[in-house]
Amino acid sequence: MLKMLSFLASSAAVALLAAAGPAAAQSVPPASAAEVRDWRLGEVPMPKDNVSTPARVELGRTLFFDPRLSGAGAMSCASCHEPSLGWTDGRKTSVVGSDVMGRASPTIVNLGYNTLFTWDGRKKTLEEHAVGPHKHLSTPDFKAAAERIGKIGGYQKMFASAYPGEPIEVETIAKAMAAFQRTVVSGDSPFDRWLAGDTKALTPQQYRGYTLFVDPGKGNCAACHRGANFTDNGFHNIGLKTADPGRFAFLKLASMKGAFKTPTLREIEMTAPYFHDGSATTLREVVDFYARGGDDRSNVSGDVKKLDLTEQDKDDLVAFLRSLTGRFVAVVRPVLPQ
Repeated sequence: MLKMLSFLASSAAVALLAAAGPAAAQSVPPASAAEVRDWRLGEVPMPKDNVSTPARVELGRTLFFDPRLSGAGAMSCASCHEPSLGWTDGRKTSVVGSDVMGRASPTIVNLGYNTLFTWDGRKKTLEEHAVGPHKHLSTPDFKAAAERIGKIGGYQKMFASAYPGEPIEVETIAKAMAAFQRTVVSGDSPFDRWLAGDTKALTPQQYRGYTLFVDPGKGNCAACHRGANFTDNGFHNIGLKTADPGRFAFLKLASMKGAFKTPTLREIEMTAPYFHDGSATTLREVVDFYARGGDDRSNVSGDVKKLDLTEQDKDDLVAFLRSLTGRFVAVVRPVLPQ
């Protein structure tokens, strides 16, 4: 009889849990007005001479996926910036043709919010950056590629609609691709929903990770990864063992030796491997690297120091970083003009 009652009680409990559905999400403290101001993304800035329009964005999107802009006709921008891989290529370092490069392909997510571009900051505008890889890597004569594009009837119509009266040339192609890249924005992540007032958008573990992230005495991550796009747009030597001069090649300051641009952390879960040399394969490896204060401290930034983190702290930080992943929007590849 007791066994039967116990069985019935257990069955009733299971039925109640099933009826209730998944465990209710726990609330975390709401974002303060200062947090909303500091961390919430605004509109993507754009230059007055290249204000985005649907026609310009569609032209840029088409060019972005078109391999005919490369010398051999085998690579497009999407070859190194694949949407399903967080707009990177998933490789340790990028590959152009048969050449293995020395740096990883950074994501183009939220590129429109940046003030300098590329790992070493050599590009000052998104328009200049948009065609930089084509001009300097895959196409010896990008002007010739632009001329080929200009002879395609479908493109002639698209350029006339997007940039009426402007010639089809390198500068116009750059503007179109920049217009498209400004639309590649990370949004509606759990962190964004928390900022918007949803106190159940973050898990308690993610919230603990956030508090560690912003605490200068613990994670100290916000020293460099600050602001709505999680970057100070600056350059830092973080203690990687590398012979790459980084920013020093363009700014001859001792502190810039081995210094590289602070990347955004938005969509970071999708963009492995990490660092300019792809030397970290997981987010936990990244956290462990910073916890030990880097590996080469000969010219390390003053913001990089050994951290007093428990194993739980590290797990919490990784959980928070994953809260910066927005809702995935499938990208429909364009039909290329003929």
